[in-house]
Amino acid sequence: MISNRDGHVRVLPLHVANKIAAGEVVERPASVVKELVENALDAGARKISVSVTQGGRKLIAVQDDGCGMTKDDAVLSLERQATSKIRDVTDIEEIDTLGFRGEAIPSIASVSRFTLTTRRADDDEGTLIQVNAGILAEVRAAGCPPGTLVEVRDLFCNVPARRKFLRAYATEESHVREVFTVHALAHPSVGFSLSVDGRELYRLAPADNLADRIRELFGDEFLANTLTLGGNQTVGHSNIHVSGLIEMPNLSTPTRRDQYVFVNGRPATSASIAYALREAYQRRAGDARPAAVIFIELPPNQVDVNVHPTKREVRFRDNVAVKSAIMEAIGEALNNRPATATLPIGDCSSEHSSIATSEHPSPAASASPKAGQELSANDQKLRHLDAPMNSRIPAQVPLKRDCPAASPVPQPVPVETEFVLSDDGKRSKPWQWFKFLAQSASGYLLVETDSGIVTINPHAARERIAYEKLLQTSNAKPQTSNVQPLLIPETVHLSPVDAARIKASLPTIVAMGFQLEEFGRDTFKIDAVPQLIGSLSPTAILSTIAGDLSESGAKRGDRWREELIAKSIAKSFAGASLALTEDGAVKLVEELCLCRMPYVCPRGKPVMIFTSTRELDRKFARG
Repeated sequence: MISNRDGHVRVLPLHVANKIAAGEVVERPASVVKELVENALDAGARKISVSVTQGGRKLIAVQDDGCGMTKDDAVLSLERQATSKIRDVTDIEEIDTLGFRGEAIPSIASVSRFTLTTRRADDDEGTLIQVNAGILAEVRAAGCPPGTLVEVRDLFCNVPARRKFLRAYATEESHVREVFTVHALAHPSVGFSLSVDGRELYRLAPADNLADRIRELFGDEFLANTLTLGGNQTVGHSNIHVSGLIEMPNLSTPTRRDQYVFVNGRPATSASIAYALREAYQRRAGDARPAAVIFIELPPNQVDVNVHPTKREVRFRDNVAVKSAIMEAIGEALNNRPATATLPIGDCSSEHSSIATSEHPSPAASASPKAGQELSANDQKLRHLDAPMNSRIPAQVPLKRDCPAASPVPQPVPVETEFVLSDDGKRSKPWQWFKFLAQSASGYLLVETDSGIVTINPHAARERIAYEKLLQTSNAKPQTSNVQPLLIPETVHLSPVDAARIKASLPTIVAMGFQLEEFGRDTFKIDAVPQLIGSLSPTAILSTIAGDLSESGAKRGDRWREELIAKSIAKSFAGASLALTEDGAVKLVEELCLCRMPYVCPRGKPVMIFTSTRELDRKFARG
């Protein structure tokens, strides 16, 4: 009901009520795919086919081989709150199906040109129903196989304001692929296929176990780097079973990792689950969160799945029990991992400087506070910014001091190159001259300038330098000297959603200096990378780029994409550990001085903190 402006209360017309419900249930084409796939699963389907055209704007079709419906049931399914999943209020407390409200079909039919074709296996003929923007147009007998086919055309055809807010075809397609991936993971025993614009992207046969389904979606390499979760965790009076896979502690460049969590077979999120994952999988600052596919099974009356309009979030009756079960399962998997699999999080690890590469590591003492006390006569001289400079910096691949002997990490063959930011002479420099004083034990650089003392964060500094170099490269054809060929081309398999994002931005990534091409479904072959980042993991970099692209919104034009990708690469570049020699620190400051914006990194964090001589005099009460 609604209170009108004349003060009278009226009952909303059915088509208006359905449009309002559609606003909660149908956000975008991927929402339609989710609702229809979940209906198919609830119908006992063993095979589900999804097809979309123009990102789902023009057509969404979901066909299954489930139980199907009679004519009367099919017509009744168009009514709000019509459902076969629950009968009584007590059923709400023990829901074991994906759908139960009876809102999806009428909501979708109210904002599209909707066709439902269905037949039960025992019936001689099926039923076809057509609805145009909420108005029933036709009901007739039809020949069709057992199961149900739902076709949704011209989504939001009668709600232009909603249609206007849909993103580009590629963006909507990526959301559809994400929904497809989530449900394919949740139900490995069900066969799934996905076609986009008439091209079949996936045909997943029913799998015997979760590992086989993950292998089909993410590849063997992903599966090889995971640990198995399992076992009955009994906490208090609740029997909770946690299973699945979680990524082994890794030493890769920090990047975004996807985590898929299912509660009683339902894709779900919860603050309790997020907390348990953070606490159980301790990481160093800046490390990647682990990729995970986790299944939590518990009695239906112990979880409330009806706390969110789209059922994204769940609420547990006993949060402590769930958190304890997850943390215990992850802790057990981490403790029992193969000794040779990887170094544990927090242990000593090989570090490298990404400013440049070298065949010989420098002494660990080069990063100590005493480094600035024994400067050579040449280093004691003032560095004038108008003097010629060579950007070649001695690279280092030092190991942490207290590490036991470890196998050296393979490094790419160094390429001698000149890669200096161009100086057009028009930008103002942060100072006229500087003198390097020392590097603190925590890694900060202390520099004296003509107007005061500057403390520099070298990680943020090289992130800014890398960002501007990459943008400079993308504005012109990459030079051979700035591209580092890989000795052996590397293949990178990404998740379906990440692969779609990389594919959409492939020209821009190539312009940054990558030699990259598609190499099968969700797989890319890398023949070369920008020389600047030759020592980093291509897989981690592409994952970081894809993750940042997913959070970029609906920006238009190419420039934002160039800047975002350069920022992603620079972020990975800066994430690696940094140990500088005195000469390396000086070169870093020199390159920072040539940046157009040397004061903040691309993510807006400060690169330097300046204390003027006047401020020092005031604080020390001089003069």
